[in-house]
Amino acid sequence: MKRETAWRVFAGELNDSTFEMKGEGEKAPSYIVTPLGAKINRLFVIGVLTDVESISEGGDLVRAHISDPTGVFTLYSGSYQQDVTNALTSIEVPAFVAVVGKVRTYSPEEGVLYVSVRPENVMEVNAEIRDKWILETCRNTKDRIEAMFEAMKMNEPNVYDLHKLGFSKNLSEGVVLALKNYGKVDLNKYVALIQESLQFLLPGKESLPDINKKKEVLKQEEEVKEKTEDISLDEEEKTEDDFLEVENTVLDIIKSIEGEDGASWDEITEKCEKAGLEKDLVEEALGSLMNKGLVYEPVLGTIKTT
Repeated sequence: MKRETAWRVFAGELNDSTFEMKGEGEKAPSYIVTPLGAKINRLFVIGVLTDVESISEGGDLVRAHISDPTGVFTLYSGSYQQDVTNALTSIEVPAFVAVVGKVRTYSPEEGVLYVSVRPENVMEVNAEIRDKWILETCRNTKDRIEAMFEAMKMNEPNVYDLHKLGFSKNLSEGVVLALKNYGKVDLNKYVALIQESLQFLLPGKESLPDINKKKEVLKQEEEVKEKTEDISLDEEEKTEDDFLEVENTVLDIIKSIEGEDGASWDEITEKCEKAGLEKDLVEEALGSLMNKGLVYEPVLGTIKTT
């Protein structure tokens, strides 16, 4: 049986997925189809392993979380893959890790779908390798955005015409399935994921060639959706830069007050408010910093830098 491609997808895209394509037959693979048309059976993920916890009495089932610049992947590993489970539990968090695994779903009720990853291989990596994964995943996400944009221009989106435009057959099939099950996709949201990830790689840079390409895709997507209102990209960039400045301020404050065990959430909030930051903005920045792997919560209510 042909081994499935291990897709590079950000957590923000995977966690938006609500459509599963079930395989027919005992050994036929199942797929999660993301809103951008990634038809995923297996994933390749690199990010910050933030926690690993036992969720069974015997300790033979663990849950772990890996964060990237856009969100968090949830992993479950058990006795059926003991080597992987042992590897996860032996890693001192936080740590950069690379994971290859299969997507799994849980649907507690109709219309609700939770996506997780069952790891097949886990290994520690360094920040440079993590950054290369982010850049490659940005490129892959851009390709899916462009494929979806082309499909949305068609009167009847189809695999043949998308494949003729140069997109792989696998992606073309996924894009057509995504449009059937999600309707017109808000490409603006996924352009923003790419921008956020690129800014995370190079903080302080005002512009990058890749970001400018994403802006053009954003402009095209707005034309497809026939929106009448104008969107000021300069204003959006200014808002993003302002929030990045807030994040940096919060991070500096945490570093200045954390002890060996970290700093309490209340103390961080108090210091930030004295620095002129609103509480809601501080909490939003803390959440973003945790998603980026720059800080983590070793115990509830305590924040520590990585």
